[in-house]
Amino acid sequence: NFEETVKMPINEPAMGKRKSQIQEYVEYYGGAGVQHIAMNTSDIITAIRNLKERGMEFMTVPDTYYDQLREKLKHAKIKISEDLDVLQELRILVDYDDMGYLLQIFTKPVQDRPTVFLEVIQRHNHQGFGAGNFKSLFEAIEADQHARGNLTVLTPNGDTKNM
Repeated sequence: NFEETVKMPINEPAMGKRKSQIQEYVEYYGGAGVQHIAMNTSDIITAIRNLKERGMEFMTVPDTYYDQLREKLKHAKIKISEDLDVLQELRILVDYDDMGYLLQIFTKPVQDRPTVFLEVIQRHNHQGFGAGNFKSLFEAIEADQHARGNLTVLTPNGDTKNM
């Protein structure tokens, strides 16, 4: 739409050595569908605290993400107004460019299968999708996939084996 309040990125499974999280979604869902729904908020810290109090589970993010973020922000043109210690405690991701930043966090799958999950996002003059966080998100999803015993590697003869 003109106001860009509805955005619909389209993803497809990537060929590679391991089963991608998109491929896992397609297999568990039984085809194409909505993988996640993003909800915008003006106060992500309060929103996440409230959701956690109600039992919502979120993807984990390693502490090294926040260590690296602190170093990168020392040289950034923007300043994050939220307390980084609180963002780390809640495992909220930060993406930024020279004009602004966004805060985002992803739930674990909200159904009995690893399909649909939710995203909570707060924007500060930043309209991107958190491209800088994709690697962190994929690593977190793959760690969850590994915990389920469903992260596989293709062998030279084309078979798969669990990692």
